[in-house]
Amino acid sequence: MAYLPQPLDESKVDLPEGLDELTESLAKNVHEVWSSGRLAEGWKWGPVRDDAKKEHPCLIPYEELSEEEKSYDRATALSTIKL
Repeated sequence: MAYLPQPLDESKVDLPEGLDELTESLAKNVHEVWSSGRLAEGWKWGPVRDDAKKEHPCLIPYEELSEEEKSYDRATALSTIKL
């Protein structure tokens, strides 16, 4: 049986302005939850992702992530707010 994801359509949801602080707080928490899970599974920081060694370069505080990495967490946060 093939799995077919069916996320809710949020493309037509317009958010009011002024949600930047909420979005950033949620994005930081998304990263904290992800990091906590990885660390609980035995992962640690490493300069490059290495699944065999359980090393990941994003196991750092949210504030130290690149803007590109933060954008993934912000997208999850915005999706949550829209739903």
